[in-house]
Amino acid sequence: MTSSSEHKLHLILDAKHHDAFSYLGLHKEGTQFVFRTFLPYARKVSLKVNTKWVECTRTHDSGMYEWRGKTAPASPCMLKIEADNQIQEVIDTYSFSPILTEDELHLFGEGRLNQAYNTFGAHIVEHQGVQGVQFAVWAPNAERVSVIGNFNQWDGRVNPMRVRGQTGVWELFIPHLTADALYKFEIRNRHSQAILVKTDPFAREFELRPGTAAKISSNIAFKWQDKAWLSKRASDDWLHTPFNCYEVHVGSWRRKDGNVLLSYRDLAAELVPYVVEMGYTHIELLPITEHPLNESWGYQTTGYFGVTNRFGSPDDLKFLINACHAANIGVILDWVPGHFPKDEWALARFDGTALYEHEDPRIGEHQDWGTLIFNYGRNEVRNFLIASAYFWLKEFHIDGLRVDAVASMLYLDYSRKAGEWLPNKFGGRENLEAIDFLKQLNMIVHQDFPGALTIAEESTAWPAVSRPVYLGGLGFSMKWNMGWMNDTLSYIENDPVHRKYNHSLLTFGQLYAYSENFVLPFSHDEVVHGKGSLIGKMPGDSWQKFANLRLLMTLQMTTPGKKLNFMGNEIAQGLEWNVNRSLDWHLLEHESHIGIQRAARDLNMHYLKLNCLHTLDFDVHGFEWIDCHDSDQSIISFIRRGLDNSFAIIVLNFTPVLRENYRIGVPQAGQYAEIFNSDAAYYGGSNQGNGAGLQSENIAWMNKAQSLLITLPPLAGLIIMHKN
Repeated sequence: MTSSSEHKLHLILDAKHHDAFSYLGLHKEGTQFVFRTFLPYARKVSLKVNTKWVECTRTHDSGMYEWRGKTAPASPCMLKIEADNQIQEVIDTYSFSPILTEDELHLFGEGRLNQAYNTFGAHIVEHQGVQGVQFAVWAPNAERVSVIGNFNQWDGRVNPMRVRGQTGVWELFIPHLTADALYKFEIRNRHSQAILVKTDPFAREFELRPGTAAKISSNIAFKWQDKAWLSKRASDDWLHTPFNCYEVHVGSWRRKDGNVLLSYRDLAAELVPYVVEMGYTHIELLPITEHPLNESWGYQTTGYFGVTNRFGSPDDLKFLINACHAANIGVILDWVPGHFPKDEWALARFDGTALYEHEDPRIGEHQDWGTLIFNYGRNEVRNFLIASAYFWLKEFHIDGLRVDAVASMLYLDYSRKAGEWLPNKFGGRENLEAIDFLKQLNMIVHQDFPGALTIAEESTAWPAVSRPVYLGGLGFSMKWNMGWMNDTLSYIENDPVHRKYNHSLLTFGQLYAYSENFVLPFSHDEVVHGKGSLIGKMPGDSWQKFANLRLLMTLQMTTPGKKLNFMGNEIAQGLEWNVNRSLDWHLLEHESHIGIQRAARDLNMHYLKLNCLHTLDFDVHGFEWIDCHDSDQSIISFIRRGLDNSFAIIVLNFTPVLRENYRIGVPQAGQYAEIFNSDAAYYGGSNQGNGAGLQSENIAWMNKAQSLLITLPPLAGLIIMHKN
């Protein structure tokens, strides 16, 4: 053996060889062919030459076997391995050519391989006429990368991968592997020689917690039945249609006896009919990407392409989404491209360097959350995230992405003190790379998935978040209106006697309401971390608490903007949300809670069916104040208009005082009917109101030629419609 060959041999044995394919497999050396294989757990290895098995020579006690001859064996080479009293015929892994194309590698390097999940990860394929699994991973600072798993005793010496030039991409085809095999990547850093064991960033399935290995997914295609839904979604004018979202944490919406989790298929049978019955248009799922900790609610994601197996398989989730679409319910996925956890087995310092994150903690760490920030300036990292979004929209038919923590992505000084952050190249606080990423994301989603939505959780005054990129915006479809939510909750938490001093909290939102396409959220963030439940925020005695909540719901559902409510709001969940237990559905044994649910359902149905309550949610022409100045009595009244010229009168009384003969101006003469009254006995109220109907009077009032005298119940909201 030459010194060069001996050096390569020891690199293989020490799992340090950068290019194992240059030594293993079949090669021609001079006039001879040489075949080498490293099988440390084999007792005897034979190579098929022509039609005969020829025993290989064991050239090293660690398990290196070699054959030499003048006639090349057929490729890919066949081996017979004797080990543990078993004889197995296999095809040599190092006899196969590369699979990844130059186009794929080039596009990935440019950040433009939108379906990178079909290139990277683990895929059951047929290569050179042989079934097996193709692995690919990006680790540019690795000296050596190996596939390890329950099929090679997790030994990093056995299956080193092939590096593809200077791309930093490693690949390997292992024949005979099948679905459900567990695997990871073992990476040796080229600089420090540190060995890391990492799960696959592109894995679609994982083993059950607390294990962290990836699992090879089956190739069996799910049979979707939602073609009509997707076609309708593509042609719908979402700007002018209802959007009323029920935000759900899958693990704690409802549980079986014994605190057992519902599966995705259970939810198809229980959640979907409930959402339909309640009149919601969409379900928003808190992150169901794989994550290690329940307490993170899914926001510390480790599997950006993996369905959490807490509730079933990827096909089970597809079954749930398919059921939603069959029931005309859209599905929004809460998606987290802003940060990722520091778990040593996941993305953090993936190849021994700050690969997905920044090296400098001043731009690479979220101090508040103990997580790492993606390096959006690196093409491959941006491609990873774009591909994740694309994956959920294409492979799971998701109808939109609610993008978490956008504000933290936009600002380099987010939640940082002076001196704790680095400015951009212009000296500013804007994260230019993150801005470019968000624009690219939104353009791709809207171009390739007609009708799909992107919704920003963004809490600052950043301009044009929900305006097209070509107009200078970030390109989101909609944005959560955190200002409205904070002002509204701040107002409603006041004792009614003090509300007149805070009246502007009710009215200020109309000054900016049409600057963005807003969603009005009462989300999970408002019922955790000691904030209590929504009903718990309401002041007063028990009756007043429930009346206030019904009034708050009426305000939300009649104010311009799309809607979102966290699960439990609609039944007046009493306790603060706990991720590890079910909502308190037993509360519906009590009339007060039933009343809240009835009011929520009826408001949802009105929003769904009344043109004037949803078609101009984003348009100033859909709203007109009747009176926003009655702070002394804490009353506001306004008109909602629709594209069909219909209108509704909304009157809201935020004090527990019955107001009789309260006059409001109306835009048209004639008869009016009270179609919703949150004080109705049916909802648990005192049953004051205008059930007998109303006739306008020819008395000018509030800049209107006609007016109505109405009875305004205590702590109540009314929807009044003109009778044509």
